Amino acid sequence: MATANRNLSDYNKDFVPNGADFKIGIVVSEWNDSITLNLLKGAKQALNENGVLEKNILVRFVPGAFELSLGAQFMCEYTEVDGVIAIGVVIQGETKHFDFVCDGATQGIKDVNLQYNIPVSFCLLTDNTIQQSIDRSGGIHGNKGIECAIACMKMVGLKKDFEAASDDAKHNQN
Repeated sequence: MATANRNLSDYNKDFVPNGADFKIGIVVSEWNDSITLNLLKGAKQALNENGVLEKNILVRFVPGAFELSLGAQFMCEYTEVDGVIAIGVVIQGETKHFDFVCDGATQGIKDVNLQYNIPVSFCLLTDNTIQQSIDRSGGIHGNKGIECAIACMKMVGLKKDFEAASDDAKHNQN
């Protein structure tokens, strides 16, 4: 288990870019909202702690995990965001529905990353039990929302570094 000996809330602030100029969108699943709202709280906390202004955080809700990718696509297409955090949770049930939703959401979020060239952070818990989700949304394993917000900020920073280097190279050629 990836989180067995790890706290999802732990990170080294020295390796996180200052987000003062970042605009971050967050798409949150309404399904299992007792979990997703805790993940949202963690994500917003991490963004704020690392310089992202509250006015530069745009939160929108979608019905469930399967809709996260389209919500993220709308965010990329119709708003000016530097990155998006897709927050949801799918808990194993008695049918294959779990597998289809997890696979569709995962592939959809990956596709939005590549189609729009905007970092979309994967904050989708795919747990066997509600307790595992509680443990990863502010419980004994920390908060996956924090981890995903930091990942999003790092990817936004990386993209901005590449853009700046490209702009410098173009400027030096002229």
